[in-house]
Amino acid sequence: EAQLVESGGGLVQPGGSLRLSCTASGFTFSTTAMSWAREAPGKGLQWVAGIYPDEILNSVKTYYEDFVKGRFTISRDNAKNTVYLQMNNLKPEDTGVYYCAKVPWGLRSGVRLGLPGHWGRGTQVTVSS
Repeated sequence: EAQLVESGGGLVQPGGSLRLSCTASGFTFSTTAMSWAREAPGKGLQWVAGIYPDEILNSVKTYYEDFVKGRFTISRDNAKNTVYLQMNNLKPEDTGVYYCAKVPWGLRSGVRLGLPGHWGRGTQVTVSS
């Protein structure tokens, strides 16, 4: 059974940084596309970033929503079965619960939070002075 566990959230001042981690188990992580999404009160689910593996080229492809481009970086360590989200220059509007998802970026449309076997439990990020 696929399992995803997020960590690294917390309280940070505007302009600060956090790095979120998501450790995966129960499936072949190295060949699985992963994404990050967030949920904030009144905003619903927002997709943030996605990463595809490319074992042939030993490189990855990454994608970002416009509102985090240049500030957030998604990466992965297949040896640790972990995907990361480095968040810099955080803004109050980045506040929310951040979820790791076993969902390819290109197939994220219509995917609901809570789909069994595809989501972690989330980690809270609060950006406030």
